[in-house]
Amino acid sequence: MVATKKPDGGNRLISENRRALQRYEIAERLEVGVVLMGSEVKSLRAGKIELLDAFAVIRGGQLELVNAYIAPYPFATLIKHEEKRTRRLLAQRAEIDRLEGKITQRGFTLVALSAYFKNGKVKIELGLGKGRDTADRREDIKRKEGEREARAAMIRAAKR
Repeated sequence: MVATKKPDGGNRLISENRRALQRYEIAERLEVGVVLMGSEVKSLRAGKIELLDAFAVIRGGQLELVNAYIAPYPFATLIKHEEKRTRRLLAQRAEIDRLEGKITQRGFTLVALSAYFKNGKVKIELGLGKGRDTADRREDIKRKEGEREARAAMIRAAKR
């Protein structure tokens, strides 16, 4: 059995894209549904998804998820899915129009942050973010490392 975390509200986390939080400054988060085939859902129940390079685009007025890898389900017989196919995302028309304006005018990107089950339906959390410079990433790493060292020093001092 695959070990998956259960976030608040009984949702079951399938996968997380932690690298996206390092590479992008996330300004806004959005929960959307996703249109899947049966073998894809079975594979997701086993936790077989990678969101590392996944992002969303707006084509023809529809939101689509690109580069999300869902492993093939080994027991699928008739209809097997393509692993990296483009999948349609479900969101309100007003929400899509608002996002399209931000993406085209301000240079934002829609990045897939996580995938989870919510009331039996697969949901994808998208983040509207701007890419970070490498200098910004280095500063974050230095800050986190300093905090980690300070915590370790406090623990060592408390043990004495």
